[in-house]
Amino acid sequence: MRWSRKPWSNPLPEGGWAAQTVLLTGASGGIGEALVDELANAGARLLITGRRREALDALAARHPERVTVVAADLTRGEERRRLVEAAVEAGCTMLINAAGVNRAGLFEATSDDELEALVTLNLTSTLQLTRALLPRLLAAEHGWVVNLGSTFGTLGYPGQVGYCATKFALRGFTEALRRELSDTRVHVLHVAPRATRTAMNAPEVEAMNRALGNAMDNPQPVARRVRQAIEAGREETQLGGPERLFARLNAIAPGLVDRALRRQLPTIRRFLAGPRGETP
Repeated sequence: MRWSRKPWSNPLPEGGWAAQTVLLTGASGGIGEALVDELANAGARLLITGRRREALDALAARHPERVTVVAADLTRGEERRRLVEAAVEAGCTMLINAAGVNRAGLFEATSDDELEALVTLNLTSTLQLTRALLPRLLAAEHGWVVNLGSTFGTLGYPGQVGYCATKFALRGFTEALRRELSDTRVHVLHVAPRATRTAMNAPEVEAMNRALGNAMDNPQPVARRVRQAIEAGREETQLGGPERLFARLNAIAPGLVDRALRRQLPTIRRFLAGPRGETP
C-alpha cells in the first residue's frame, strides 16, 4: 500500500523517540556503540546487533529497559534471517545501518579476501538486510532507513580505494531507495561522518591524520549529530565543515581536489605503504 508522504516539519511522529523501536547494526563498537547510549537516553527502544556478544551485553546492561541483544554476523544469510525475525517480532520502525569495516592501505597491496570482506559487509549485507526488513517498515505508520556513510562516499581518497567504492555505492543505494519509496511513509536518510576516533583505528592511520591535519571526531558527538539529523529529517547530512566544502568542490571543480590530494600523496604513502590498519 502507498501513502502520501507527510511533511518534514515534524519528522518523528507523536511520541518522538519513545515511539520508535530501532534495529541498529554495528552496535558493538565505535559510532554504533555511541548511538546505543544516545538513542536509549532519548527514549527509544533498541534491538542491537553485532558480532561481539560481550560488548552488546554490556550495552544492554547499561539500558536494561531499553536495549535487547541479538548477536549476528550480517554476512551470513541464516543469521540475517534470525535478526529480521526478531526485528519484526519487536515491531521495529527504524533500521540504522551502522555496521562496516575498512582496512586502509594502498590498493595495489589489497588482497582479494580484503576486497570481498569490504564489499560483503559494507554493501551487500546492508542491501540484503534492508530489503528483508522493508515489508515491516512499509507496514509501519512511519518507517525509517538510516544509512551511515562516510565523507569517502563523495570524495575519492588515496589509500581508501576499496572503502570509497563501497561508500559511494551506499550513497547511491540510499538515493535510489529514497526515490523509489518517495510515495510511501518510509523515510530514507544518509548521514556521512568524517574520520572518527575509534578502537578500530590502527596507530598509523591516526598518525597519518595528525600529519595531514585531518580532523577526527569522537564517536559520542557523531552519534548526537546522527540523532539530530534524524529528528530534523535531513535526507543528506555531511558532518564537518571542511569536509562539506571539499565534497562540494569535488563535484564542481574536481581538478582542484586532484591537485590538493596529489600534494598529500607522499605522506599517505609513507604511513600506509606498510601494514594496513582498520578504520571505521
